[in-house]
Amino acid sequence: MAVRVDLNISLDGFATTTDQTPEKPFGEDWPRLVGAYAATRTFRERVLHDTSGEGTTGVDDEYAKAYFADTGAEIMGAGMFGLHNFPDDPDWRGWWGDEPPFRIPVFVLTHRVPRPSIEMNGGTTFHFLSATPREALDRAREAAGGKDIRVGGGASVVRDFLKAGLVDQLHVAIAPIILGSGTRLWDGLRGLESDYDITAETAETGTVHLTFRR
Repeated sequence: MAVRVDLNISLDGFATTTDQTPEKPFGEDWPRLVGAYAATRTFRERVLHDTSGEGTTGVDDEYAKAYFADTGAEIMGAGMFGLHNFPDDPDWRGWWGDEPPFRIPVFVLTHRVPRPSIEMNGGTTFHFLSATPREALDRAREAAGGKDIRVGGGASVVRDFLKAGLVDQLHVAIAPIILGSGTRLWDGLRGLESDYDITAETAETGTVHLTFRR
């Protein structure tokens, strides 16, 4: 069992911008940041439920396949689920649609009063908890059935797990764009590289896939 992270970031290290709106909850630059990933055949099939066979099949797609492989549970922040946008709506079921792509138990970290679990189509169940990274990891480990646990994001949640020394493998897909502001992954993580072996691979899109393995 490994604790894994896969995150899209810009050349200047930002994983999210600061110009989110209800209409564009991830901001204006989100399509540029995740464009290579969203164009893959795996993303189109798994997230968009597109079975036409369309989508890229190169290096980016191999990492997209690895994103979903061998995971038994996921941990994400409230923002990734969408609680920041609808904090007081008891009927809000996230912005992942009726059949989210995870198909495993997902533990959503929130500082608000935890909500009842939500069972979705396709095997995803969202559980809400107020917990430290280590406590959340213990809950996820119980549910993962011996498979890997993925810390999905956002950047601040990933950074908390990295600071706590809980991540076995960190994969960042570095898009060849500059965002200039937002939530930066690397802040407060000086010397992180000393705990990992690092490999890099450049995709046809110019995206650099950097992998840190403990």
